[in-house]
Amino acid sequence: MTTETQQETLGFQTEVKQLLNLMINSLYSNKEIFLRELVSNASDAAEKLRYEALENGDLYEGDGDLSIRISFDKDAKTVTIEDNGIGMTRSEVVNHLGTIANSGTASFLGNLTGDETKDSQLIGQFGVGFYSAFIVAKSVEVFTRKAGQDKSEGVHWSSTGEGEFNLATIEKATRGTKIVLHLKDAEEEFADGTRLRYLIRKYSDHIALPVIMQQEAQPEVPAADDDDQSVEKEAVVLEDETVNSASALWTRNKSDISKEDYNEFYKHVSSDYGDALTWSHNRVEGKQEYTSLLYVPTNAPHDLWNREAPRGLKLYIQRVFIMDQVDEFLPLYLRFIKGVVDSASLSLNISREILQKDPNAEKLRAALTKRSIDMLSKLSKDEDKYQVFWKAFGNVIKEGPAEDYANRDKIMQLMRFSSTHNEDDAQSVSLASYVERMNEGQEKIYYVTAENYNTAKNSPHLEIFRKKGIEVLLLTERIDEWMMSHVFDFDGKSFQDVAKGELDLGEKDNEEEKKAQEVVAKEAEGLTERLKESLVDKVSEVRVTNRLTDSPACLVLNAYDMGAQMKAIMEAAGQAAPDSKPIFEINVEHPLIKKMDGETDEDRFGDLANIIFDQADLAAGGQLADPASYVARLNKLLLELSK
Repeated sequence: MTTETQQETLGFQTEVKQLLNLMINSLYSNKEIFLRELVSNASDAAEKLRYEALENGDLYEGDGDLSIRISFDKDAKTVTIEDNGIGMTRSEVVNHLGTIANSGTASFLGNLTGDETKDSQLIGQFGVGFYSAFIVAKSVEVFTRKAGQDKSEGVHWSSTGEGEFNLATIEKATRGTKIVLHLKDAEEEFADGTRLRYLIRKYSDHIALPVIMQQEAQPEVPAADDDDQSVEKEAVVLEDETVNSASALWTRNKSDISKEDYNEFYKHVSSDYGDALTWSHNRVEGKQEYTSLLYVPTNAPHDLWNREAPRGLKLYIQRVFIMDQVDEFLPLYLRFIKGVVDSASLSLNISREILQKDPNAEKLRAALTKRSIDMLSKLSKDEDKYQVFWKAFGNVIKEGPAEDYANRDKIMQLMRFSSTHNEDDAQSVSLASYVERMNEGQEKIYYVTAENYNTAKNSPHLEIFRKKGIEVLLLTERIDEWMMSHVFDFDGKSFQDVAKGELDLGEKDNEEEKKAQEVVAKEAEGLTERLKESLVDKVSEVRVTNRLTDSPACLVLNAYDMGAQMKAIMEAAGQAAPDSKPIFEINVEHPLIKKMDGETDEDRFGDLANIIFDQADLAAGGQLADPASYVARLNKLLLELSK
């Protein structure tokens, strides 16, 4: 019996307790995934050893045949998963099996709702890993030793998953990790060779290492005469059987890989619980030789908006695992893409520092970025699937035009927006479809930004566009105004914010309308001057509008002023937004404006001017600087009307 020393009992991190409890309940309907997760971890451990051994071959300890072994004991009701990979030290065991080293853990747990179906999806996006063992096991034991350490430095970890774990130092002759699951009474089905083989082939066929189980083999027995009783049957012996294909999935021909195979490999590389939305598998030969398998998730991960979170592709060089989560191969706006790249052009001893300067790595980045954009472009042909993608990752893609000038046009083709062309708030209008529908004589792509869809849809700035039948894009995300500051045209058509600067409708403005507008503006000079004096602290200019048909007034920003969305972003970042005053445009044909123009009492005129200004501010989605004064003026007016 192995002697245990340095025994201690430690408590799980609070987040681990919460995750264990929620996961065991939420994932119970798909409990068989525990084997996939543990085999994937074993595979990762072997790949890490292979990488470390590039510089220190002694880590193999004379055994370079890496594999994963799975066994079971029906009588003891146990399942054992064992690898001869990198192994763990005592401190690594505490860090990996007692805590969750993930900066997004708190926000992830805060998103859990108590609804098992929804929580299951969230947990899948977070990754279940080692803790999935407790779905089927009443207790779990881990025996491990780090490669290169003395056999006396093995570690024994054990827990029932209820808040504490035990830790002891043991002697372990071989490197690597052995996990023993003591099955719950209701989970004895997993202590069965046929069941385990089926699950390995279903979930882990893509693992590049051999997953080995022992099977019974009946040796041949020499023929004997009927009267010869001296020949006895030999005992049944066991022999090793490799259950999976044991070849890297991305190296196989696409025609030999099923949809199920691709999805299981996606779950392996992404720690996602669900299937991928789409993928792209390509082999390139020539000066730049590589194979890539890229995936687009169906759901956004919980840490998508943490730009510092680990991300990127798994890097292999000539089928040797080098690094996990290599972020040098894709720009930040494609941080949601998962997968692997296997290069024959990079050096086996490459590091992250060298990778940043290697010209081959830069070429690979350009190629993989193009491949990713092409994959999304192909996905966009399926409107239903693309809507799923856009809802999850559209706002991330909007970072692209500012970050990737070389691919700006292609990125813009991926954009989807709401518009006045649609009856609902679905962001389904592409710029290409907008341009295709443009009216004859229309020279610009018009858009309006707002805090939400209803504010944008009901913006008074759209009135003239509805009258003339011109489509306007409704940009309602916080990032939209920032994005539009980095794009200037699409397909030869420039963009114009309908709430900024002078409104230019191109050929849609005929000469008669322009001349009539000039006459009206001239006649209203007295009113505009009077309004400017009343609103001197609030406006930079007052002018007659050519935007409105139904509303009395609207607020317009100067062409280069910062909009409300950008101001909100700056304020959220703790930066002071530049101060500016809007232009106040009035519709002189509106009864309220006519009424105000005829007002001889200057105090009453001032009250009316401020009320109409504040209403225009509210209609634009703004927040009044002095709501109490607005209410007081409005109440005063209502009382006068009621007399």
